[in-house]
Amino acid sequence: MFNKKNFKEDIELILKIKYGNKLENALEEEKFYAISKAIMNILIDDWNKTKNKYNKGKEAYYFSAEYLMGRALGNNLINLGIYDEIKEVLSELNIDLNDIESKEEDAGLGNGGLGRLAACFMDSSATLNLPLTGYGLRYNYGIFEQAFGDGFQLEKANDWLKNDDPWSIKKEDETVIVNLNNKTIRAVPYDTPITGYDTKNINTLRLWEAHPIEDFDFSLFNDQEYDKAVEKKNRAEDITRVLYPNDSTEKGKILRLEQQYLLASASLKDLIRKFKNKNIDISNFPQYNKIQLNDTHPVVAIPELIRILIDEEGTDFDTAWNICKQTFSYTNHTILQEALEKWYVPLFREVLPRIYEIITIISEKLIDELKHNELSEDKVNNMKIINHDLIHMAWLAIYACHTVNGVAALHTEILKNQELNNWYELYPEKFQNKTNGITPRRWLALSNPELTNFLEELLGTKDFIKDLDILKKLEKFIDDEEKLNKLLEIKKEKKLQLKEYIKIQESIEIDENSIFDIQIKRLHEYKRQLLNAFHILDLYYRLKENPSMNIEKRTFIFGAKAAPGYFRAKAIIKYINEIAKLINNDEEIKGKIKVVFVNNYNVSYGEKLFPAADLSEQISTAGKEASGTGNMKFMLNATPTIGTLDGANVEIVEEAGMENNFIFGAHSEEIEEMKKNDSYNPREYYENVKGLKRVVDTLIDGTFDDNSTGMFRNIYDSLLNTNGWERPDNYFIFKDFDDYRRAQEHVDKAYKDKRNWAKKCWMNMINAGKFNSDRTISQYAKEIWNIDSKKI
Repeated sequence: MFNKKNFKEDIELILKIKYGNKLENALEEEKFYAISKAIMNILIDDWNKTKNKYNKGKEAYYFSAEYLMGRALGNNLINLGIYDEIKEVLSELNIDLNDIESKEEDAGLGNGGLGRLAACFMDSSATLNLPLTGYGLRYNYGIFEQAFGDGFQLEKANDWLKNDDPWSIKKEDETVIVNLNNKTIRAVPYDTPITGYDTKNINTLRLWEAHPIEDFDFSLFNDQEYDKAVEKKNRAEDITRVLYPNDSTEKGKILRLEQQYLLASASLKDLIRKFKNKNIDISNFPQYNKIQLNDTHPVVAIPELIRILIDEEGTDFDTAWNICKQTFSYTNHTILQEALEKWYVPLFREVLPRIYEIITIISEKLIDELKHNELSEDKVNNMKIINHDLIHMAWLAIYACHTVNGVAALHTEILKNQELNNWYELYPEKFQNKTNGITPRRWLALSNPELTNFLEELLGTKDFIKDLDILKKLEKFIDDEEKLNKLLEIKKEKKLQLKEYIKIQESIEIDENSIFDIQIKRLHEYKRQLLNAFHILDLYYRLKENPSMNIEKRTFIFGAKAAPGYFRAKAIIKYINEIAKLINNDEEIKGKIKVVFVNNYNVSYGEKLFPAADLSEQISTAGKEASGTGNMKFMLNATPTIGTLDGANVEIVEEAGMENNFIFGAHSEEIEEMKKNDSYNPREYYENVKGLKRVVDTLIDGTFDDNSTGMFRNIYDSLLNTNGWERPDNYFIFKDFDDYRRAQEHVDKAYKDKRNWAKKCWMNMINAGKFNSDRTISQYAKEIWNIDSKKI
């Protein structure tokens, strides 16, 4: 039971102890910390009860390099069911909860969809009372904080821990030792509570921070060797300093491998220590522990578990291998070859010699099995874990894990029939599909309370915040003009909120009466932000030629970070910003179109963008996007999709109807056929599609300035000129350009009919039930981990 008096006293006490301050004199950041810690005091007993309950039986563990959590305060208050009460108490103390929420830093623990999915899964497992614990790394500076300088992406440290993190508890007494070839590391755990909605259960995210055995060499310092005195400390802490360090050099690659091994080794040692406290024979480990490997980053856990079992627990290889096969399962998130991780043998062997030794044994075991199954020599070579001096981590995962799953129906079929067909033919029983999902708590209740209240009013219940399928009952209102108008009013309100936020954050004024056309996701060529940019520029030129052209006003909004070492992705950011500068400063087009590339897109920015969108851009090359979850967030917030039949888009239009979305472009089968026959010639489209050459040539004709970096020429060459390893226009931008333009014209026409547009929005929203991460995680629990709900 929430106690108002105790809560106020806790805030005052924490301010006094932590800052030596009183409430009336405290800074907003100090108030945020004290309020958050006071809420931790509310949940701590239930958190401990949950841990004790789970520890008595079978548990599952999620190993992930990323957890893109977002801010915790508002989400925790909603899940704990005390948002309104806390708001009221704070109001009595002259504190605005919204102001306090804005003082929280987004946790720098993730980058894109992989990490956000992991965060949604954590939320869902707690909500469903499932014994699932997350394991990851506590990055001190996250991926990076993005800014723009003359249109170029600038990266600076994301010091998200500068004011301390009130939501994590350091567990120094549960530190584990991790041995790398050239250093020994203390992995110190920090636990974060994961609150469930409408339940007392509170799950755990455990993150490891790297520290040296000895922080400071006093003798060296005394000898005035100041840098050397802290050298070991710095090298150890480098391991968890940033997410995905630039690996364009060997040093960067070594650091990435050390990160992955630290996550794997520390987490496994933690699990085995906990298991041994049960006084059960180690051979029973899989009956109590299931581990999900989220992509290939944590796959080194497979040989590490075998190493621990053999070298530290005294089992033989066969016993260790059997335990391993029953323990691990693997989620494949991509068919992109560069993301199916491979390690050069000399580097891997230098950093992890014993682990390499174990991988060679596994590799030989696989080869024997393949030959026993009378596979052809070509297939054997294609499936070798160690081949051409490379270790194929995805192959290691598939061979060692009892289950392999894709993350959308189309993605899983592509895995089975194309990319992993050899493996599927050999082990069909291993393959499953688990279509991704999103948590309705953050992506509806927290980010869109106006829509949430409207839905509660219509349904007479809040149950849809857990069970989105309930929204389907609202189909009866599809012709109710009053309800449709109310939906549009809410959308307008969210657009006004976003307008104000962008004005503050970007110093740009946007028109709430324009179509908010939004593409927000990681910057990668296959996601085709470049296709979007080409269309915008083509529309601009057409407007210049025909100023009386009757189009709906449009605001194109981008949000994306490019990996620091990804030259071409950074070039695309610069190119879009150059287009924005050209269009936004042209008075002749009278504000009919505007382009905004928001700074430092993250979860908190997403909470403003998703509810305000009129159009969801999901335009990846068909067959390339495994699933997507941004598409689901837009859908739940009543936004139609313009997109290809790729990833979860396929299932979105199955649920909401093709007629309520705008589908274009080549299908994955057509693209595969063109690749197979080498029949695609982008130059034909470049020369013959009206308007295409004009926009593409702006990359090289001086229209835009890349400050002599060669960036724009690099994009141009990638589209039209063959080199030794890359097809021209590898992502079929030219092929889909004209069809995309037609789809955008259909959007413009459809938006003019506000009533029918509202129907499209309504049908997307009420059919979003399938994309609840509660559904996804319950399928993992039943069909992969075999764990049961355990409510405290």
